[in-house]
Amino acid sequence: MRHRMSGRKLNMKSAHRESMFSNMTVSLLRHEQIKTTKPKAKELRSFADKMVTLGKRGTLHARRQAFAFLRDDEVVKKLFDSLAERYKDRQGGYTRVLAAGHRYGDDAPMAVIELVDRDPDAKGAEDRARHEAEMEGMDEAEEMATV
Repeated sequence: MRHRMSGRKLNMKSAHRESMFSNMTVSLLRHEQIKTTKPKAKELRSFADKMVTLGKRGTLHARRQAFAFLRDDEVVKKLFDSLAERYKDRQGGYTRVLAAGHRYGDDAPMAVIELVDRDPDAKGAEDRARHEAEMEGMDEAEEMATV
């Protein structure tokens, strides 16, 4: 019997599941929207909501707990600064799961999970910054070549 046992097993070992949800939570908090399978998205909600709650708490102990799970200084900083401020008046329910059809290869049900009041510019911001830096470097190289 499975009395009082929560969480989906998702056909993987517990260590793999734990690290996968840690990585997915980091991606969700960084990009504020990710696409994954529907069961993973539904399970990810609880992890993300717990991290936002820790961010709202704002204590050193909460920051250390968040870092122990997330293992990313940049995301922990964002969580405790901008996200905690954004959700300070909200009493929970920081994420939403939207159905996104089925995957072509194996017909798995897909979903988009996003933060409720998300910043649309956060998605892909790292890639845009990296691309601009590369283009700037190429421009400087072209200038050096013409001189």
